[in-house]
Amino acid sequence: MRNISILSFLLAVVVLISSCSKFSKLQKEGTVEQKYEAALVYYKKADYYRAGLLFEEITPLLKGAKEAELSQFYNAYCNYHQGLYNMSQFLFKNFYDTFQRSEYAPEAFYMHAYSLYRDSPIFELDQTSTLTAISALQDFINTYPESPFREECTKLILELRDKLERKAYEKAKLYYKTSEANIANYRSAVVAINNFERDFPNSKYTEELAYTRIVSEYNLAKLSFQDKQKERFEETNKFYLTFIDKFPQSKYVKQAERFYENTQKELGIIAAADKVAKEAKAAQTTPNTGKLTTPSSGNN
Repeated sequence: MRNISILSFLLAVVVLISSCSKFSKLQKEGTVEQKYEAALVYYKKADYYRAGLLFEEITPLLKGAKEAELSQFYNAYCNYHQGLYNMSQFLFKNFYDTFQRSEYAPEAFYMHAYSLYRDSPIFELDQTSTLTAISALQDFINTYPESPFREECTKLILELRDKLERKAYEKAKLYYKTSEANIANYRSAVVAINNFERDFPNSKYTEELAYTRIVSEYNLAKLSFQDKQKERFEETNKFYLTFIDKFPQSKYVKQAERFYENTQKELGIIAAADKVAKEAKAAQTTPNTGKLTTPSSGNN
């Protein structure tokens, strides 16, 4: 059995070397027609690496020929099947722009958008390419509203938007979690949550973030300079009222109420201090209306 295994391995090595030698010879000595036919064979065998090498080489030489269209189309797919999505989206788009009347044009447009979808990174990373993918998928739907790919594109858009939603949620939470180290992060958390609510009004994270915004604004007010505290405590009240109106049965209601009560106390202290300050200022600026008396001069 051991000898058979060794023999099988050696045979596989010989076949591999022979195959590589044959392919190398084709690259060096083959005609454009021979390379095109070989590329089609490799493609059908799912040898996308070799097929792609040949298609890439001969495509510029096939301009004007009927094979040029399929050569570009298959080359785009070769890159796609190898996981080179950034390149495949470019090649599919280039095919569509070049052969808009082709029967393969709608498929190329879809594969351009789908390659962008596949190239979209995990939510922790920069999501610029995700936005590009959403735009491309929507462009496809607008261009081919009756396409059988329409429903799939709609699903992909929703999936990508979920990724953007998760990214925005984690960003807001990160600002909040790191706020103790930097007061500016409380402010950033509030801004991020406001942006989140604007971009994802019906999100499953809205309730949690609405409560987090109350906490962030309250702590921001507590740590602010005196001249900013009243404004920020009043903003905390607004956030609380919005939260309690939208989520009256929330699991965060009791915690939110405590922050509201503390906010009322803080505003009461500020109001009392303002009153004292105003009275002191009024006393300093009010003119003295009392009459001064002078001793009368006596007769000597």
